[in-house]
Amino acid sequence: MAIGLNNLKAPAGGARKKKRVGRGPGSGLGKTSGRGYKGQKSRSGYSGMRGFEGGQMPLHRRLPKRGFTNIFKREWAEVNLADLEKMFDAGASVTPEALLERGLVRKSMLKSIVILGQGELKKSLTVNAHRFSKSAKEKIEAATKERIEKSLGRSIDSLICEGPIERVVGATQRCVLTDGGEKVGVTVTVTKVEDDKVNFDWEIDDHLLR
Repeated sequence: MAIGLNNLKAPAGGARKKKRVGRGPGSGLGKTSGRGYKGQKSRSGYSGMRGFEGGQMPLHRRLPKRGFTNIFKREWAEVNLADLEKMFDAGASVTPEALLERGLVRKSMLKSIVILGQGELKKSLTVNAHRFSKSAKEKIEAATKERIEKSLGRSIDSLICEGPIERVVGATQRCVLTDGGEKVGVTVTVTKVEDDKVNFDWEIDDHLLR
């Protein structure tokens, strides 16, 4: 049957008559109008409060509480060295923006990035992050140490830098190179920045560090 304005009607159960109360006992809702005898719920203006149990101790207060919610908690975006090894080329600069471009972190986590030590790092990278785990820091320094060893043509004991190297031409960072039991100050200078790659030179200070 075609539908027209002459045969439109509400679906079954869609149009119900208004409940009429107080119209005699034959209606089933006479006298007390379905509210019962006396009490707060039989009065006009009654509005029930969620969780109210008539005055007895409500459930949400009876149950024991444990711990608390730290409102100063900081969420961290975790990035492993295995991810850096896979997503970046040797000599590249690892910044929060570069991690975002490669889908390793979310935009909302750009100010809370931590580098973890899972996996191996065989490339020399300039890594900028807000926190480093102990193992991650050691592996990154080991990769940088290997690069300097190739430049020197011999091995050194260790290389520890004061912090990350900025991705700006002319930016410098102070490191401590340990060789043969002697500690020597090393200044690392950024010479070229191209896309996500950073080239740098290093210079050994004249004096030994005690």
